[in-house]
Amino acid sequence: MIITSHLHDWNVTPQQAVAIQERMRHFVETADRLPEIFHVAGVDVGLEESGQIARAAVVVLSFPNLKRVDQAIARRPVEFPYIPGLLSFRELPAVLDALARLHIQPDIILCDGQGIAHPRRLGIASHLGVLLDVPTIGVGKTRLTGYHIEPPDERGGWVPLQDKGEVIGAVLRTRPGVKPVYVSLGHRLTLQTAIQMVMACTTRYRLPETTRQAHKLASGHS
Repeated sequence: MIITSHLHDWNVTPQQAVAIQERMRHFVETADRLPEIFHVAGVDVGLEESGQIARAAVVVLSFPNLKRVDQAIARRPVEFPYIPGLLSFRELPAVLDALARLHIQPDIILCDGQGIAHPRRLGIASHLGVLLDVPTIGVGKTRLTGYHIEPPDERGGWVPLQDKGEVIGAVLRTRPGVKPVYVSLGHRLTLQTAIQMVMACTTRYRLPETTRQAHKLASGHS
């Protein structure tokens, strides 16, 4: 996948990273600009060697039948400290390496993390989407910021995730009786489309097949 002109240095201080996020957030598109979807991808990053190495995994599935058609793994030394809200600076260099190794390019990417449901509205999914200018969705297992009420206990039930008077995502119940996931648009789509895509990629598990399979691969289990 080709990186756009928004590429920046990764060897930065936390203060410089925040400044990069503040600049790049203005390039996030929150309207639908989607191709026809034939392939969906999930990306996730695990750690090896006591947290010294990032192992990025990307899995590409056919859509809508969700059969695995491609995958890639890339490893890179972790060079950025763990700081909440700056996850992308630890993980995206390895993710970009993994995406570059694919034979089948996805039409949309679901990330294990946040899109605009982020204090500076540029989580890892939005960051990746702007860099590559591809549609992306954040699917987080936990909340980073914002507040919400409990979503309905039914498949597809959701409530808004809000922050400072703004809807920044959806708290989505993918299965009855399990914890919800936190869905936010990353780039080039609306929140409603992001919810629809996550549900279309979800089978009998809590997580959509994209990020579920990428997590297994990143953890060395698949």
